Amino acid sequence: MTLTKNNKTISPEERRTNNNAFIKSLGIMCYEQLPVIEKVEKIKDIDTICKRAIACFLSCQLACDINEDNDVEESTEFFKELLKKYEVSDKLYENEKQLFTGDYTKQDAINIAWEYESYWALVWVLGLIDDIKMSDEICDCEKAIALFVENEDYNEFKKSCKLRSIDEILDMTDLYFRYHWACVEKSIKPETEIGSINPDVVIERRKALEWVISDEYDWNDISLDT
Repeated sequence: MTLTKNNKTISPEERRTNNNAFIKSLGIMCYEQLPVIEKVEKIKDIDTICKRAIACFLSCQLACDINEDNDVEESTEFFKELLKKYEVSDKLYENEKQLFTGDYTKQDAINIAWEYESYWALVWVLGLIDDIKMSDEICDCEKAIALFVENEDYNEFKKSCKLRSIDEILDMTDLYFRYHWACVEKSIKPETEIGSINPDVVIERRKALEWVISDEYDWNDISLDT
């Protein structure tokens, strides 16, 4: 996906045109006049994104242990210690805190496990993986874990990151907005072509991308309208 044109940052309208063409090349239904993702001058800082990524990842790991009927008490204590070690104990959202306090339903754990895809979008934003523009498969879980465990502490994790440009992030956010529109249209009109994209993957990644460019603290408060 092209981010510049003649060495000049592209406009939101040009970004839409480029992403529409890409979507159509995948055989996905495209609404040509879907609104653009407006240009922003500032996104969340690297510390905020890094800490959200780590808190999300550790919550997902606990959720996976819950879903797999592992020793929940042992897992909870283990991941609590990692939250402290990586300085993110105060970065959990309310739904994530409930996992650590035991005040959750099975569906809560399932929902948070899906946020692995939100984490995957964040590590892309942080420059730790190359690309997420294809949304037909779930993230590489082994790679996702490796990105965390290969760092001894928060500072080491942060040093491994290089925040992508605002234009690059806007381009991907715009693409996932258009993917999401097709997924919603599919739920209304089953004959809608969405190629091989995975709606659950799309929603979680879009949520994280929209959060990066928003002023919201909690990504659960972000509207994902299409």
